[in-house]
Amino acid sequence: MQRIQLGNTVFEGENDVYLFDGDTTALIDTGVSLPSVREELQSGLAELGISFGDVDEIFLTHWHPDHSGLAGEIQAASGATVRIHEADAPLIDGSQRSLLEDPAAQRAQFDDWGIPEEPRAELQAFLGNVMEDLRGEPVDTTPISDGETFVVNGTELSVVHLPGHTAGSVAYEFEAEEDRLSERADRLPEREAFVGDVILPEYTPNVGGADTRVEDPLGTYVESLVSIVERGWNRAWPGHRYPIDDPPARAATILEHHRRRTQRVVDSLREEGPADVWTVSARLFGDLENIHILHGPGEASAHLDHLQRGGVVDRDDDGVYALCEESPDVDALFPAPARRSNL
Repeated sequence: MQRIQLGNTVFEGENDVYLFDGDTTALIDTGVSLPSVREELQSGLAELGISFGDVDEIFLTHWHPDHSGLAGEIQAASGATVRIHEADAPLIDGSQRSLLEDPAAQRAQFDDWGIPEEPRAELQAFLGNVMEDLRGEPVDTTPISDGETFVVNGTELSVVHLPGHTAGSVAYEFEAEEDRLSERADRLPEREAFVGDVILPEYTPNVGGADTRVEDPLGTYVESLVSIVERGWNRAWPGHRYPIDDPPARAATILEHHRRRTQRVVDSLREEGPADVWTVSARLFGDLENIHILHGPGEASAHLDHLQRGGVVDRDDDGVYALCEESPDVDALFPAPARRSNL
């Protein structure tokens, strides 16, 4: 397996594409459909004697353009099979439009979150300028589901559905190479995974704004994080930056981050008063620009929604959230202490 790292100035940067070469040539993700990124991927593959026309299989971790944007172009050159989870497939094959591409859905969502006109116009201008290029060519997808397995040059890839960041986010679990096996008795040392954006080494994947189709985005993502902890992978290969050598610990860190952020939302409502999503977002993140005008209130909404589902806050008809009690037990909304002790 080879890792090819690509630039990406539009989203979070340093995208990773993983290559299996042998009787079958397969890619895990493809990078965004921008000329500079296309050239980087073509150059990285050419160094290994491979062109777009040689690719047989593409396994996508989720639908976001910085992971799927070049899939259609590669498929057009080679006829490659493009696999993606069934929940995300419609956003790749064009049968559905995401919030990023649907002005009517944007208006409804931004109204719901209370985004003011000026940042709303900035975000819509940003999306209008970049999305057509980033999305790339149409893709004929082959939907996959949790538990399916595929063999690539003798390596079995098992699909693990880990929703939250998107509805169809997956990891591809596989058996580690012998020289990377862990000696820890409390882990499954022989397993690694390509994880896309489910966990990342330097920042926390966005929930709420990254895919507004996800019901209970924070609660859903928390369950995915717990699943990663319990699977005990020895190493994770993320969609950005560098490998993660202790995925359970990283998942536990992200879980704790979200518990603390939920507590910050509660403290904000108690100390600064009831607020809509946009106001809570401003309290958490301050001023935002471009894609973060979506991600900030999306994240705030995910936490407020989780609190509402837990009976901690109420929302009125104007979209304003208020605490139901002065000092709620935020810990009760996350994995039970007995489970969390293993994190």
